[in-house]
Amino acid sequence: MSNQYLIVAEAEQAPQYDPQAIAHALGLTLLGFLGPLLVELDQWLDKRLIRTLVQAVEAILTFRDRVHGLLLSELGSYMDPLGQGGGTKRLSRLLHCRLWTALFIERFLWGHASQQIEQWAEAGEEGLAIWDGSVWEKPESLKSEGLGPVPSSKAKRLTHVKPGYYTPPGRPICVPGLHWVALLVVGRTMSQGPALLAVMRWWTSRGWRASWSRDEDFKLLTMAMASWGQKVVHIFDRGYASSLWLGALHHYATRFVLRWRHDYRLLWEGKPKLAWKIALGKKAWGSRALWDARRRKWIAASVLAFAVRHPDHPDLPLWLVVARRKDGQPWYLLTSEPVETEAQAWVVVLAYARRWQIEVAWKNCKSELGMQSPRVWAWETREKLLGLATLAYAFLLYLLTEAFTLLRRWLFRYAAHRTGRRARSTHVPLARLRLALSRLWLAYPPPVSRRALAGPLGR
Repeated sequence: MSNQYLIVAEAEQAPQYDPQAIAHALGLTLLGFLGPLLVELDQWLDKRLIRTLVQAVEAILTFRDRVHGLLLSELGSYMDPLGQGGGTKRLSRLLHCRLWTALFIERFLWGHASQQIEQWAEAGEEGLAIWDGSVWEKPESLKSEGLGPVPSSKAKRLTHVKPGYYTPPGRPICVPGLHWVALLVVGRTMSQGPALLAVMRWWTSRGWRASWSRDEDFKLLTMAMASWGQKVVHIFDRGYASSLWLGALHHYATRFVLRWRHDYRLLWEGKPKLAWKIALGKKAWGSRALWDARRRKWIAASVLAFAVRHPDHPDLPLWLVVARRKDGQPWYLLTSEPVETEAQAWVVVLAYARRWQIEVAWKNCKSELGMQSPRVWAWETREKLLGLATLAYAFLLYLLTEAFTLLRRWLFRYAAHRTGRRARSTHVPLARLRLALSRLWLAYPPPVSRRALAGPLGR
């Protein structure tokens, strides 16, 4: 038989480092990252349950499946080597154990973000707290506890008007699901490192657990101001543009940048005017080139600002920063930060531009980590399982820090190699990092995994 299809390792392609040793070190890195959480849980849980928690996070990182990634039956089977079982039962015991809740994970992530904010403050740098909400969709589910109606983002995307095709339905399409709110902490500049996940919460608008979006946001705002105070600037999208939310921010003297709706009124020179009319015909203070992270190209932009007030909060001094761009809608940014010069206006615009980081987080959580795939009935059990997925996401963000730069380069070259000019010039996405980590741990299971007992490749 011809040997033309045999795969032969070439000498010049041999790895520079021992992959098994690196896989072992990355497993210990995961253990070190989860260390504070494990120490706290050790006061409440049996060590076997703590071991199962670490193995579950490693399995979520290793086995990539958007549809079945968080199903207990499959995730549990991935935790054991071939020919052995029991992983699903151990995972179920961990999630149904009443001695711990998802609040342990939330406190761990919040403490990690707070520690980074303190380090920035000591170095004379500022952080940004990015807020946003989304929905957790389970269109085929009816029996899971706490499900309520949510507008389907997938249906909205699929029914978007496309030239030459049918007209989409006029009314929003709602499916069973949960409301989802997240808070990310980022630096003002890329040199301050990657984003950090501070908190993710899920809530419902139906049943005895029913809540309201502003109630959930107010709980987070109270916690953020108590922990961080004036050390961060809070960034909000247009969904938070309301008199009620401005009152909450004013109550806590919060530093914020909020994208205001163009058709909402503000007081300018003592008269109420729509935001777009305030800037109509006004000359820009200055212009510069900005990088559009969404469209990945440089754009020409200009800014100007106005001192304004809100009709319902006349004692709250505000500034309206208007950022214009060619062939695009302007940004109307309402901020509590003083804006009296062009440089201060650009600081506000660049701070809001960092908000794109949370859109990337939604994409990674839904598409890469499959956070919408769990089929768990009980509310507390589902919260714990989603909490394990957030730990996996937080660890991937941790691997994006500067300390792991050389390790990431080796991982991409060895386990997720790409060719071509576009691949070399494009910023490495989080999905490729997880792919490289997954392939490495599949071949060389880390010591925290039970698969390591069977040796490389599960043998």
